[in-house]
Amino acid sequence: MPSLSNSPLDLFISRAEYYAILGRDKLDSFVREHYIFVAVQLVVLSSFFFWSLQQAYPIEAPHRTADMDVQAKAADLAVKAADATVSAPAGDQKELDPPKDTPFSTEELAKYDGKDENTPIYVAIKGRIYDVSAKRDMYGPGCGYHVFVGKDASRALGKSSLKPEDAVADWSVLNDDEKKVLDDWEKYFQKRYNIVGRVSQ
Repeated sequence: MPSLSNSPLDLFISRAEYYAILGRDKLDSFVREHYIFVAVQLVVLSSFFFWSLQQAYPIEAPHRTADMDVQAKAADLAVKAADATVSAPAGDQKELDPPKDTPFSTEELAKYDGKDENTPIYVAIKGRIYDVSAKRDMYGPGCGYHVFVGKDASRALGKSSLKPEDAVADWSVLNDDEKKVLDDWEKYFQKRYNIVGRVSQ
């Protein structure tokens, strides 16, 4: 029959196993008796862990104004891309009327703001007035581009801004990139909408 070992190493291993089992049982018993405390501690430790990550690798939120400008530019690009890629059915493409040179004062132009459903909606760019009534769902009251209607909104279009204070005629303050955006908008309008007049000084 095998002999029992009484070597110091075997005694050490036996004691280690004993204390490991004893510790496991005590921990298990503690968790079962104090499960709410343990759960709270886990929440606290998890929160501290994520807070530490945030401190080590901070994420800066974009400035609200810049974020709004980015959204406006993205909306502009989306509208242009959708209009350019989704063509009208064959035979349904509307021919534009010859451009008109009818003078409108700023007061007269302001009446064509879409609030009256029986009145056309006009937007002016660089002094030329376009009839955008066909896109009432975009330029009508409460819609995204209503800020541009009934006025010359050249500066706002160049800046891709939806702020009412930018919807003015003076586009001389635009930088080169913004002037390019305004030129793109002008070309876009010339291809899509009838020119019904010009803003008189």
